Amino acid sequence: MGYSNKDELRSFLNYKAEQYESLSFIETDPILVPHLFNDLKDVEIMAFIMATIAWGNRNSIIKSGERLIELFDNSPYEFIMNASEAEINNLSSFVHRTFNGQDLICFVQNLKVLYEKQNSLEWYFLNQEDEKHLQFAISRFKSTFFSKHPQHRSFKHIADPLNKSAAKRINLFLRWMVRPNDKGVDFGIWKQVDPSILSIPLDVHSGRVARKLGLLKRKQNDHLAVMELDKSLRKFDPNDPVKFDFALFGLGVFEQF
Repeated sequence: MGYSNKDELRSFLNYKAEQYESLSFIETDPILVPHLFNDLKDVEIMAFIMATIAWGNRNSIIKSGERLIELFDNSPYEFIMNASEAEINNLSSFVHRTFNGQDLICFVQNLKVLYEKQNSLEWYFLNQEDEKHLQFAISRFKSTFFSKHPQHRSFKHIADPLNKSAAKRINLFLRWMVRPNDKGVDFGIWKQVDPSILSIPLDVHSGRVARKLGLLKRKQNDHLAVMELDKSLRKFDPNDPVKFDFALFGLGVFEQF
């Protein structure tokens, strides 16, 4: 089901993006959890971990986020920077699907290293000259994040697009941090990364809808599919192409399009 008229398709996607990018979207989405915080570092930390565990049933993801808040004593940044060895070990009880307590401990230790060097995770995602997307930055971030634990089992929980992954969850995190807060959904707290170079958090739902609409021909949901879909969506809005994630996701999940 492709649209022969590009203006018609653009109007349809804009309409659906407007429909789903609303405060009601937050209630059933993992982004709810970082929205419970006001401090920018707390928001960053919870958004990063929530995006990392964002697979499976969405209610289950949110419940896991609530458990994380308890484990962090309602102060994620304070906990990461100052937790005792006993408090760190207490994280071993956490589990969300294949992300377990050992993964969480590794993430907490790695985040502490990053925050000891920089005031925000944004610094680690800044593009180098002439890079037109964030895929190289994501790859560099992964290398930096695991520099102290390169062989740890949690290495698998952050994708690397340069290894052909769609990197859905890290692209979702970047959408949350970078896109403007105009509608009250995404946070827009990172100002040095331009929304125009964000990539779609491609998953089964958005990929299926994109193919039905003629936006994506590649059959695999991999790095090349992300690049192809990005190219299509940037033709419709070069400044904010990833707003259409709301349209594709909403059509796929809520309307079974």
